Amino acid sequence: MNVTINVNGKDIADTIRPDELLIDFLRSHGCPSVKRGCETSNCGACTVHMDGKAVLSCGILAARCEGHQITTLEGLQEEAKEIGGFIADQGGEQCGFCSPGLIMACIAMFRENPHPADEEIREYLSGNLCRCSGYQSQMRGIRNYIAYREKKNG
Repeated sequence: MNVTINVNGKDIADTIRPDELLIDFLRSHGCPSVKRGCETSNCGACTVHMDGKAVLSCGILAARCEGHQITTLEGLQEEAKEIGGFIADQGGEQCGFCSPGLIMACIAMFRENPHPADEEIREYLSGNLCRCSGYQSQMRGIRNYIAYREKKNG
């Protein structure tokens, strides 16, 4: 089956199996930030943006992405670097495995809600699992990032 999927602003045409998952398509086309964690759409490590919304790429067939815009961490380096720096500064990026998915979820959250309260952050990021940090350091980093943005933007 032939598909053309726009990944990070570039159309990629390829022949895929009908059962090929988006995560496999993305990783085979140079997107190592998309991690395979649970393979059950429960851990958030494979989070990408599809038409600007956060989705789990291990639960979507690549064929379903024909004609859609897929954005991975590789396509959002500047935004990701800034958010990731605040999370890492608080010790929230210990092994780093969950970080790409968490950062992608954060970017989507901030686009939908630039000033989330703590409960909104927890709810939005509830699907992102981390085995190292205990989440408190990630929350501190996210809160610090919000404070930084608010101060920067007046």
